[in-house]
Amino acid sequence: MLGEALQWQYPADAVLSHWFRGHAQVGQRDRGEIAEAVFDVLRHLRRYRQFAESGQGSATRRLAVLGLASVWPRSTLDTGLDEHERTWLDYVQAFSVDSLPLGVRYSMPDWLEARLIGLPDAESLLQALNQTAPLDLRANPLKTDRDAVLAAWAQGPEARWAARPTPYSPWGIRIQGRPPVNRWTAFERGEIEVQDEGSQLLAALVAPKRGEMVIDYCAGAGGKTLLLGALMRSTGRLYAFDVSAARLARAKPRFARSGLSNIVPVAIAERHDQRVKRLRGKAHRVLVDAPCSGLGTLRRNPDLKWRQHPESLEQLCATQAAILRDAAACVRPGGRLVYASCSLLPEENELQVQAFLAEHPEFTLLDAGAVLADRGIALTFDGPMLHLRPDVHGTDGFFAAVMQRRQAEAPEPKAPRAAEAPADKDPLADDPAAEAPDQA
Repeated sequence: MLGEALQWQYPADAVLSHWFRGHAQVGQRDRGEIAEAVFDVLRHLRRYRQFAESGQGSATRRLAVLGLASVWPRSTLDTGLDEHERTWLDYVQAFSVDSLPLGVRYSMPDWLEARLIGLPDAESLLQALNQTAPLDLRANPLKTDRDAVLAAWAQGPEARWAARPTPYSPWGIRIQGRPPVNRWTAFERGEIEVQDEGSQLLAALVAPKRGEMVIDYCAGAGGKTLLLGALMRSTGRLYAFDVSAARLARAKPRFARSGLSNIVPVAIAERHDQRVKRLRGKAHRVLVDAPCSGLGTLRRNPDLKWRQHPESLEQLCATQAAILRDAAACVRPGGRLVYASCSLLPEENELQVQAFLAEHPEFTLLDAGAVLADRGIALTFDGPMLHLRPDVHGTDGFFAAVMQRRQAEAPEPKAPRAAEAPADKDPLADDPAAEAPDQA
């Protein structure tokens, strides 16, 4: 399994899923141990490779031994090792990593270490990115609330996972371990969803209201769309845009479980989509959770630091700027634009926002902390833009900036023309690629 993952052809979780489908005889406990061991190797790969240079035989086998050492007791692991391997593992486990360079100690490629080392408390961040993330869930405010979910779990079989409220999100629940959440009754009823607390806070920054027109411009798997729709109480119109029709199709079961009826999934072209142009100046709120390096999620996706490279980062930054420009055109005067990423790198975050604001003086930057405070969320970070870090906030690495389009000067009143559509008409109602809300 590890050998396949180290080909870097596909994301590690996809490789694991494919491998398990081809090895149906592997039991559930074994699957968990294999996955945990593989991800441990990916998390510490640079350091493990340096250790593996001192052993004998297959290098991939030595990496696998180190991964399994994080899962199994040493007495269990020793039954599968020969004398040379046991001696080598004794040496490795006794070695102090404090003398290693930062990039080796925390297993970061040189180019990424050079970028992260300039951030505040860099070593604390590097260490946190190599730790295993907890599992964050979210209560569906359209169907229940967090207190009711936690009370029900305290008396049921879910109690063994010690669920507790997340510190910032009013909807978040944090548990340790990897229980089969998709088989829990609350999940099947659409009362809970899997969503990192940082992602939940992005919806709080959008702060949608009942009856508004809202666009989730890069909806992906639909996690933030679901929370936006619930905060709108399933009223108004919520467009879920994405360039991948397949991703939107996979999100539909989540939409159905949630009980929402105001979501309109729309597969759009990467640039210059005509349906996007028809929404120019119409949306009250637009969320752009831009495609990014994902380096803020290394706790969950450690393979990303080996699959990304500086050249791909440059391409991503160009794509982010283009998407932000297109999405901003949809914001009506007085409307809100939220730009977000799950990256820690300034070029994907505040530098993108600064460049956008320089080109678009009609938008002003709001204080993200004040926006959250208006919703009763107390969160401390420097500056007007949101920066979340695993070592500080316990979330994945997230960034967000809240911008508002200035109100247009009031035009001279004029009588409506007979051909004009009513204000509440769906601008995409006659477009076959946009599904009606009740079909979501």
